[in-house]
Amino acid sequence: MAKFLYIYHGSGKMPANEADRKAMTDAWTGWFGKLGSAVVERGNPVGMSKTVLPGGKVENNGGSNPTGGYSIIEAKDIDDAARKARECPILMEPNCNVEIAPIINMMG
Repeated sequence: MAKFLYIYHGSGKMPANEADRKAMTDAWTGWFGKLGSAVVERGNPVGMSKTVLPGGKVENNGGSNPTGGYSIIEAKDIDDAARKARECPILMEPNCNVEIAPIINMMG
């Protein structure tokens, strides 16, 4: 099995009230449960990023498609990884998506 990086893109906004936070947590926990042993690392949400451009210029806006978090998942290939991502809870939010990239083992 290969490993894939799931990069969650979206608003990065956390729910305002406890009931909505619990519903969000339950949705993610349920999805990770369905993936079972394919979950290598659940990952975490991330804060607003900075982008360093050629010449050293730094942009503080988080980029055109801000990263909200990440996970590492095992799958047969990238198509299998994409199938596994189809039920990701972030996809229920408007303008959110899951970017998938193979992790290339450079250490043998």
